Amino acid sequence: RSKAKTSPCGNATAKMDQRRGSMYLEEETSNKPGVLSCIFSLKEEVGALAKALRLFEEKGINLTHIESRPSRMNKEEFEFFISVDSTCSQVLDEVIDGLRTQISGHVHELSRNKQKDTVPWFPNDIQDLDRFANQILSYGSELDADHPGFTDTVYRARRKEFADIAYNYRHGQVIPRVEYTEAEKATWGTVFKELKTLYPTHACREHNRVFPLLEKYCGYRQDNIPQLEDISRFLQSCTGFRLRPVAGLLSSRDFLAGLAFRVFHSTQYIRHGSRPMYTPEPDICHELLGHVPLFADPSFAQFSQEIGLASLGAPDEYIEKLATVYWFTVEFGLCKQGSEIKAYGAGLLSSFGELQYCLTDKPRIMPFDPEKTSMQKYPITEFQPVYFVADSFEDAKEKVRKFAATIPRPFTVRYNAYTQSIEVLDNTQQLRNLADSISSEMGILCNALRKLE
Repeated sequence: RSKAKTSPCGNATAKMDQRRGSMYLEEETSNKPGVLSCIFSLKEEVGALAKALRLFEEKGINLTHIESRPSRMNKEEFEFFISVDSTCSQVLDEVIDGLRTQISGHVHELSRNKQKDTVPWFPNDIQDLDRFANQILSYGSELDADHPGFTDTVYRARRKEFADIAYNYRHGQVIPRVEYTEAEKATWGTVFKELKTLYPTHACREHNRVFPLLEKYCGYRQDNIPQLEDISRFLQSCTGFRLRPVAGLLSSRDFLAGLAFRVFHSTQYIRHGSRPMYTPEPDICHELLGHVPLFADPSFAQFSQEIGLASLGAPDEYIEKLATVYWFTVEFGLCKQGSEIKAYGAGLLSSFGELQYCLTDKPRIMPFDPEKTSMQKYPITEFQPVYFVADSFEDAKEKVRKFAATIPRPFTVRYNAYTQSIEVLDNTQQLRNLADSISSEMGILCNALRKLE
């Protein structure tokens, strides 16, 4: 997947302007070889554009595309998006210098791989998740040779049915219900029964508090595989989290971006029946038994979203670090509860063997520290030799926030739950809006405290 750099073209630009006007947009021209693009800003005055275009003309640069829009950074300026042929690369540098020095124009380069000028694309609206949800890295209906279902033609055909549901799904639609076969229910039942015996002693209290609610409202039973739509509605009523069907594994950047919107990309297929206690990839047992219960807990839901927000626009090396933090928390995290240590990671809560193993004296247990945790190597096909223990979800959340502040981004992001969109806090108006929102919330808090006195 192309990591970045974008062009505000056509209708997409108009839609962006109506929303937040971030300059960090997806660039459709980045798929076209030989095209260079940039955005520059000019003060609104007679002859300003003609003066800027003269710089291109003097260097013999032919513009293949130009469009304008009012600047959201400065109301006295206009922004111009231009594309030129890549053969103009060297002289374009001179023109950009001219724009900056002679015309005092703000220039944002989009198409060339310059670390100082580029920010990886990230979704601005929850609907933008449609744009990468099908760009899976592996699995889906295609299985590796060492997968238990590789030689099973019936299983492979069934996996394609699930993949088609995910590929055709778009945000806002009802998640299609699946009629699971008796064999699939039997596989689920085996996993469900075994894990449920361990939860009271091994799982964290938040998981054990929510699990009976899932049994009551979402059809969690040994003889029934719950439906994603029912669970998604339940989670939305608890924390605003929702499920979205996915055909296989997404890249770390894409998966984490979903968490920023409180969207969890969930598989809908089940592991191969020949090995019910093993799966080489996430399946519906892993998602529904491991992940879902904690997403119904407000504190954990916010912790997960913090990791997602930290990933938006982050450089690739920091995405790798955040993915590692995610691995050792949301997937394989342990937490202190009273004098005991309990499991909250989905990889543990959906694995009968590792859930037992993680609370023995065999693995190494270390305190959760995002700086150190993000550097820890880990195996993906065997039990973890190292686990990290959080003092609490609140403590872990605060540590992730501090870690996120070290990620080099030229802006700060905030999730607007009303519009289900990401606000890029890179201008005074956005900061003013945020201050007003905080002031309103503080007023409510003070009023409530007075009434409790």
